[in-house]
Amino acid sequence: MKKLKMITTWLPLLMLLLLLGDRLFGWTYTAMAKEELREERNQVVETIMARRSIRKYKDEAVPRELMTEILDCGINAPNGQNKQSWEIRVVDDPGLLGDMSRAMAQAHPQLDSAMVGGCFRGAPVMVFIARDLSYDFSAYDCGLLAGNMMLSAWSKGVGSVCLGSPVRFLTDNDLCAPLLQRLGFSEGYELSLCVGFGYADEAPEAKPRDKFKYRFID
Repeated sequence: MKKLKMITTWLPLLMLLLLLGDRLFGWTYTAMAKEELREERNQVVETIMARRSIRKYKDEAVPRELMTEILDCGINAPNGQNKQSWEIRVVDDPGLLGDMSRAMAQAHPQLDSAMVGGCFRGAPVMVFIARDLSYDFSAYDCGLLAGNMMLSAWSKGVGSVCLGSPVRFLTDNDLCAPLLQRLGFSEGYELSLCVGFGYADEAPEAKPRDKFKYRFID
């Protein structure tokens, strides 16, 4: 009887402790899960804020497997009506990139040959992006595509630089036409921008951003 009385006395207390423990550990687990989720979300923000345009690269190829992952991130960018109004060509052949650089310099003798010939910035991989001329918003789609690629590349340790000058140097003359044709864009598509990729050989500081460019309207 004495043992039964002790059990009867302590049982409610034990049940209370178990209930409190379950709630305590449940709250702790929930808090930890939320913190982990917050950290995962911060990785995206950190990548955006840390990304830099790289204009000096190591003489090291980016594996095609990694570039494929970056390209897959690119084509998953938001785009108008899911038209995917882009075509992408990737050149990682140093010989072809060299031919393009020399042709661009020869086609623009009035300009600084080093500047024109070096407009790829030494990137070992050049991605050429063409837009669909039949869709008014294709240029915006291509920009979103490029942004996804550059951010995903940075998250994988690969630098990048978005370039407009090669577009002009490749398209405003006849000398470069055979090289442009070699990219094999479909009819109705026009080269819109280029993005260079490679392993950074520099660590540029962030340039100041003008926060007065945005504001809330009440």
